[in-house]
Amino acid sequence: MMHFLQETDFTTEQARAVFNSAAKFKRLRSSERPAVLAGQTWAMIFAKSSTRTRVSFEVGIHELGGNPLFLSKNDIQLGRGETIADTARVLSRYVHGLIVRTFDQAEVEELAKWGTVPVVNALTDLLHPCQIYADALTMAERWAKGGDLLDSLRGRKVVFLGDAGCNVANSWLLGGNHFGMQVCVCGPKGYAPGAAVQALLAKNGWAGRYQYTTDPREAVAGADVVYTDVWVSMGKEAESADRLAAMAPYQVTAQLLRLAKPDALFMHCLPAYSGKEVTAEVLESPQSIVFDQAENRLHMQKAILAALAQQPRS
Repeated sequence: MMHFLQETDFTTEQARAVFNSAAKFKRLRSSERPAVLAGQTWAMIFAKSSTRTRVSFEVGIHELGGNPLFLSKNDIQLGRGETIADTARVLSRYVHGLIVRTFDQAEVEELAKWGTVPVVNALTDLLHPCQIYADALTMAERWAKGGDLLDSLRGRKVVFLGDAGCNVANSWLLGGNHFGMQVCVCGPKGYAPGAAVQALLAKNGWAGRYQYTTDPREAVAGADVVYTDVWVSMGKEAESADRLAAMAPYQVTAQLLRLAKPDALFMHCLPAYSGKEVTAEVLESPQSIVFDQAENRLHMQKAILAALAQQPRS
C-alpha cells in the first residue's frame, strides 16, 4: 500500500508523473473532470484548523468524483482515547483513504501502519509534503518553458528564511534534495534544522546536503526563490514574544529581495502576516506568487489522490 507521508514516498519517476498529472488537471479543470474517485469516500481527519488545506482537499475530492468526509478530532473517538491502531483499522473498513492534518508525524505513520487504505500527510509539526509539491509545481510552471516540469527544478536555489526548523523548512530540505535543487535555510541561532529531519536526510543519502546560515544576506545571494512562513506556528503561541524578537532580522524586505537573482520569486505558504515575516511591498509585488501557490494546492493534491487511488487496495 502506497502512502504520501513525506516527499520521498514518490520515486523521482512517480513524482514526475504526479507533476504532469497536476498540470493536466489544472489545464483541463473547466472542461474535463476524470472521476478517478467515483464511488469513493475519503476521510479528512483534522486536529489542526486550516483554510487552504481543508478547502483544497474537499474541492479536489469532489472534482474527482468522490465524497469528502470531514472529521475533527472531537468527531471521532481518537480524540477521546481510542488507539490510533484501532481507529485506522475501523476507518479502513468504511472509507477509501485518509487525509490527516495533525501535530505528531508518528500519528500519520501509525495510521498508515495499521490501516489498509492510503494515508496522506496534510501537515504535521515535522513535514508539509503536499505544500512543497504544490510549491514546486508553481516554480516549474515558470521555468519549464515547454520542457519537463520536474527537470526544470534541478540546480535552482530556494532559500527559506525564518524558523529554519519548522515543518515547511524541513519539507524543503527533504523535497528540495529529492527534486535536485539547492536548498538554503536561514534563521536565528536556536532555530536550525532538528535531528528528525537530519535523520531523514541521512536515510536518503543527503546528510549535510544543504546550507544553513544565520545571515539572511548571505542566504539570499543567487537565490531563484526566497520563501518564508509565519514566525509563530500553531502550538507555538506561548513562545510568541521570543520568536518575534528573534526573527525580526529575517523579515523579507524589498532591499533583501534585491540581493537574490533579478527574476527571483517570492513565496509564502500563507496565511501571511504583513509587516512581520514579510513587508507589504514584497507580498504585493510582481515577484510574489503566493496566490498561484495557494491555487496549486488544489491541482497537486488532486494528482496525489489520483496516484494513490489507482493502486490496488489490500
